Amino acid sequence: MSLKDDDKFRNNGVDTSYEHLLDSEKLMDESRMQKGEAVVEIKDERQNELLYKVSDHPPIYLTIFCGLQHTLISLSANMAISLLVADVTCATHMEDIKTTLLSSTLLMSGVCTLLMSLVGSRLPLFQGAAGDFLIPLLAMQVLDKTRCSFNDDFDSESNSTIVNTTITANHREYILSNIQDLQGSLVAAGTCQFLIGATGLVSFLLKFIGPITIVPTLFLSCVFIVRACVKFASVHWGVALLVTAVSLILSLYLSHRKTPIPMWTRKKGFHILWFPLHQVYSILIGILVGWFVCGVMTAVGAFDPDDKLARTDTGLEAVRKSAWFRVPYPGQFGPLSFSTSVFAGFMIGTIVSILDSIGDYYACAKMSNVPPPPTHSVNRGILIEGLCSIIAGFLGCGHATTTFGGNIGAIGVTKVASRDVFITVGFIYIVFGLIGKISAIFLTIPYPVLGGALIVMFGMFNGVVLSNLQVVSLSSSRNLAIIGTSILFGLMIPYWLETNPDAIQTGSPSADSVIRMLMVNPNLCGGITACFLDNTVRGSLKERGIEAWQRMIGEKAEDGEEFDDDITIYDIPLPKILKESKLFRRLPFIPSQ
Repeated sequence: MSLKDDDKFRNNGVDTSYEHLLDSEKLMDESRMQKGEAVVEIKDERQNELLYKVSDHPPIYLTIFCGLQHTLISLSANMAISLLVADVTCATHMEDIKTTLLSSTLLMSGVCTLLMSLVGSRLPLFQGAAGDFLIPLLAMQVLDKTRCSFNDDFDSESNSTIVNTTITANHREYILSNIQDLQGSLVAAGTCQFLIGATGLVSFLLKFIGPITIVPTLFLSCVFIVRACVKFASVHWGVALLVTAVSLILSLYLSHRKTPIPMWTRKKGFHILWFPLHQVYSILIGILVGWFVCGVMTAVGAFDPDDKLARTDTGLEAVRKSAWFRVPYPGQFGPLSFSTSVFAGFMIGTIVSILDSIGDYYACAKMSNVPPPPTHSVNRGILIEGLCSIIAGFLGCGHATTTFGGNIGAIGVTKVASRDVFITVGFIYIVFGLIGKISAIFLTIPYPVLGGALIVMFGMFNGVVLSNLQVVSLSSSRNLAIIGTSILFGLMIPYWLETNPDAIQTGSPSADSVIRMLMVNPNLCGGITACFLDNTVRGSLKERGIEAWQRMIGEKAEDGEEFDDDITIYDIPLPKILKESKLFRRLPFIPSQ
């Protein structure tokens, strides 16, 4: 999520040796975790120093170490979203399809991170699975509660290992058809995002879409997200709440503490490095604790034989059968198909993702102490995210990619803002995506463990969403009425349609299906209501919060402000003939000079 209010980090001739990095505990600030993301608060000027700036090239061992850290921070969210896609497409017990989906997600995260660092915004940013695109998928389950009913056949089996061959060919075709619908819709939505970046329409969108539209739209996600959290956590509430408790204790209750890490160097010998390790990895530590507890309970027979999704030995057969190397490829789930209703939901996720990514670009620039990104860099970043969504659609990931704010906060903790680190992260994720055994091992994580992680991640997500109201006048009865009414419409219409599924009768079954899918989406109902009222009811741009967002897009460096790099870090390498072409330089995503 966006970290718009982070202070600026500076690097004024810092010693960038490895020994200085080990002394960096004196520079580290106390941090807290929001949505599993580190947010650093600045206390004095010394703590603003970066060890490595964006254009620096740290030693290879330090680059790999920091790359692994950023990989671990983002891994749990990627796994959770991929499993949610498997769940809504009825592939809960299809271990081979789940493995393929996760491998595709990991590969896409790596490719998109490389493209963003080298060609896109050129900032040190991680691109991962976008949760904004899950809502239309979850809405499918609401419209047809028997949609995945054949999965119940597996819950009644006595075997602790689920064998994919027990699933009939008809079930497999049905699951693949669900994934194909997501593919075509995601390619179409990604194309729209690509065109928005290529034509520079971002500034135009901000004239009509502001915080009063975005907050209800995102907040209404909890209508279906809570169902997903319950479905995962209810497999074993004890384990799920344990994971939640561990994560919250480490990230909130111990936020003022640092972890003592024994270290040895030639310069200082044996000493203790104080580092907020438990905060940076709070969700990951919670997952490991829950995974270990489930392993012990499985070994001592504490789980019933029917609790397959809570056991740690359920996916071992899939690990043995999975290939060591497998390259995800376009069309691996079959030909693309298109669903109008899914596309409408994906378009809402696209708009929200664009606005969120813009905030992340500026937050990353501040954290890295570089000039605010120029318009061509922002447009190019949105263009690359759209391109990556198109590729993800062809691969069948079932979700788009977006910027992860948690990795921005981690830059403040490590004091390393080098692009080389994120290029390394990209390669690590590509390796994870190509080695099938790795994805299969990740899928052995029990469902209640992931349920506990989802509670923390999406709980913090709701809090971050509400924080966008800080630029809106909450003393205005106009704003309060619009926000309250749009949230009510977003809750009311889907509930009415869920309890009266046959209420829509136009005479055309296909039209009825599309209308029901659109109306059962709380984001769509609440978002359209909020956007319409916000743009038709009289109110100033400042009152609506749009002025603050537009000012962010046109943000310039303050007079006398010092940066570690100049504005040229946003330029992309181009052939001389293109640099001299006046026509080419007129493109919104190309530097004008």
